[in-house]
Amino acid sequence: MNEKSYHILKRPLVTEKSNIQKEERNKISFEVDRRANKIEIKDAVEKIFKVDVLEVATMSVKGKRKRVGRHFTKQSDWKKAVVTIKAGQRVEFFEGV
Repeated sequence: MNEKSYHILKRPLVTEKSNIQKEERNKISFEVDRRANKIEIKDAVEKIFKVDVLEVATMSVKGKRKRVGRHFTKQSDWKKAVVTIKAGQRVEFFEGV
């Protein structure tokens, strides 16, 4: 397996909205490397999870401003990918939790 695939996908996004998309529309959300393109993301998901990817949608998310005492800091910008997989296939992140 290609080591680069694991550097492209940083972590799955497990939120209420992503869980609904996963169950109803077979879409999985990931935080990905900001330099990765749709083709690289598709290949990484197919190799790691052994599923067929139909579509990849990406978006750049701006980091939020946070207040620490009297100073303001900014969280890093990041890239989000929503991957649609073939009907009938599943990716399980946390089973039995």
